[in-house]
Amino acid sequence: MIRRFTLAVTAVLLLTPQIAQADAKLEKQFQTWLQQEVWPEAKAAGVRRKTFQAAFKGVTLKLDLPDLVIPGKKAGQQVQKQAEFGRPARYFTRQTLDYNTRVGKELRAKHSALLTRLEKQTGVPGRILLAIWGRESGFGRVAIKHDALQVLGTKGFLSTRADYFTDELIAALQLIEAGHASPRGLKSSWAGALGQPQFMPSNVMKYGADGDGNGTVDLFRSEADTLASIARYLADHGWVGGRDWGFEVNVPASLSCALEGPDQGRSIADWAAMGITRINGRAFPAHEAKGQGYLMLPSGRHGPAFLVTPNFYVLKDYNESDLYALFVGHVGDRVRYNMGDFKVGWGKTDSLLRSDVAAMQRGLEALGHDVGGADGLAGFRTRRSIGRWQEAQGQTPTCWPSKAIVRQLK
Repeated sequence: MIRRFTLAVTAVLLLTPQIAQADAKLEKQFQTWLQQEVWPEAKAAGVRRKTFQAAFKGVTLKLDLPDLVIPGKKAGQQVQKQAEFGRPARYFTRQTLDYNTRVGKELRAKHSALLTRLEKQTGVPGRILLAIWGRESGFGRVAIKHDALQVLGTKGFLSTRADYFTDELIAALQLIEAGHASPRGLKSSWAGALGQPQFMPSNVMKYGADGDGNGTVDLFRSEADTLASIARYLADHGWVGGRDWGFEVNVPASLSCALEGPDQGRSIADWAAMGITRINGRAFPAHEAKGQGYLMLPSGRHGPAFLVTPNFYVLKDYNESDLYALFVGHVGDRVRYNMGDFKVGWGKTDSLLRSDVAAMQRGLEALGHDVGGADGLAGFRTRRSIGRWQEAQGQTPTCWPSKAIVRQLK
């Protein structure tokens, strides 16, 4: 055993200089890319050379970020760590719900006048603004620790969406040029999102709003600017004033779960005529009945079901995740209406590797199903494709991936 351990350590020591040499070569290429490709774009966007040099002083690659394509390194299996794309129950923990509800109520009282004004201006309810703020940054109380220029630079150079992150890197440089932040003061998430509302740099420029009337937009320190900016974003993305985000519902067993999706909408009155009822036993509001509604089953038949409105998909414009939009709507209802937990709990589902889900999706695609891309994420197209495949196999549709389904379709 000692001999095997010694041999293993010796192998690592022999390999370490090779790894260091490869990383040094990659770092040199990164610095060349910054000067030869990023700088001309930044200059054309109005960034001064002085600003550019200060921005990248001491900035090196951050190779531990997700979704990087690193030359010479083989991509391994991906465990789905992000709650919004994994098992739904992880997104609605007791601690998270209680914290966002309690602090949301406190801040609703504190910012009552501002929230009323913003709703009159944009149509977006204050409870929705508070829920997004809480989900994104814990109401500004969660430390945002990454250097935004390092994150965006690394992703622009090495990520699977290099062009997108390069554009965001240029936008970040423009923010610094405009005096909104110092280079090292521009902190972000691991994805490059900034400030309390977690806007990407380009969205700071488009939707940043002066909520406290002091003539500046500060999304790092100003609570009023944060709320006003979220309201502007949702309004510009089509929030419909006077409509709710959705309702928890009962879906009869006879109604196919494959009817889910924003492209299969019908009036809420029509859904009711098909047997869908509100979980609380009340009728759907009269002003909602004529409006479009969409079936949404975030964990297929293994959890709560919802009829959602177009506003739900506006929330998804903020973060492309069904669970994110659902969390925001639900927490908003808890803050404003003292709503309790969903009546139907989250059922136990298999824990799957993202690579296994992607393999299953490719199997469905080979059979002619539209899964929305084999990305390893169980979005609505994948969920309903599973249901349609199950129906074709004579199985009871669940519209949710499992180990058994993966084995059959890989």
